[in-house]
Amino acid sequence: MIATGDVTRVTAGLALAELIAVLIAATQGEPKVMTVRRGEALPSGPFELGHRSLQAGLREWVQDQTGHPVGYLEQLYTFADRDRTHESARWRAISISYLGLVREQAAPGAGNPGWHGWYEYFPWEDHRKGRPEILSEIADRLQRWAEAEPSRREYRKRRVEFTFGLEGAPWNEELVLHRYELMYEAGLVAEAAPGSGSAGRAMFADHRRILATGIARLRAKIKYRPVVFELMPESFTLLQLQRTVEALAGLTLHKPNFRRLIDQQELIEETGEVTSETGGRPAKLFRYRHAVLEERALSGSKLPLSRS
Repeated sequence: MIATGDVTRVTAGLALAELIAVLIAATQGEPKVMTVRRGEALPSGPFELGHRSLQAGLREWVQDQTGHPVGYLEQLYTFADRDRTHESARWRAISISYLGLVREQAAPGAGNPGWHGWYEYFPWEDHRKGRPEILSEIADRLQRWAEAEPSRREYRKRRVEFTFGLEGAPWNEELVLHRYELMYEAGLVAEAAPGSGSAGRAMFADHRRILATGIARLRAKIKYRPVVFELMPESFTLLQLQRTVEALAGLTLHKPNFRRLIDQQELIEETGEVTSETGGRPAKLFRYRHAVLEERALSGSKLPLSRS
């Protein structure tokens, strides 16, 4: 983490401290990210001396560019790679990113804001309907890349197999950034090699890399903290909760195990109401227990990701 005073000194030394927001929502079972520039970038802006803190500066930029309120916010990562920003050699971009969890609302800001699905940018990450077809193309191209350098062939092949779950290796949903970085290294994404193909929608500079970091963080975090409730409406069905977790993880979960573990952890309680919006028989509505969330925030709480 870079302190406020450090950022000021770095900026004076011909480096730009940029604040970037990865704002996540889950609407009707689909994970989305808030973007600007018609989907090409994440909300961002420079850290300025007038900002009271890094978070305050970020909130101001988000409000200005998207008009969307921000609730839950945590620092994500600081990026400072010289060769990943496409900026002039005279400047060093230091990108301080934050992860925010919100509920989708209209965004009337000035930066051409809009919500876009995660999997528009990372189509190989959604395994809810089985292994995506695009993974076969990616695997073939990565295998050719591995073979192209005989002295590192075996090492590269092991990396590809481990990262993408090939040759008997399990798929690890948390390795979102690892997969993107490997594709970047192999020149399979437009950010590394313009015109390289259709491996997901490209973003400005390193913004897709930062988005991958946010997705990886959230996929890991939902396993030990009940942060998913930041994305849920005030009341919801158990199926809606399961579909939201599945959407974030990109996996299909085992329904009985999911519900049993939710019950065991006592994260939610019945509201006493039902809804018929599910299309079948009326389903019970639940809400999260604030007291439990406060307790679990200290000790950690795991949401079940038992695959079907």
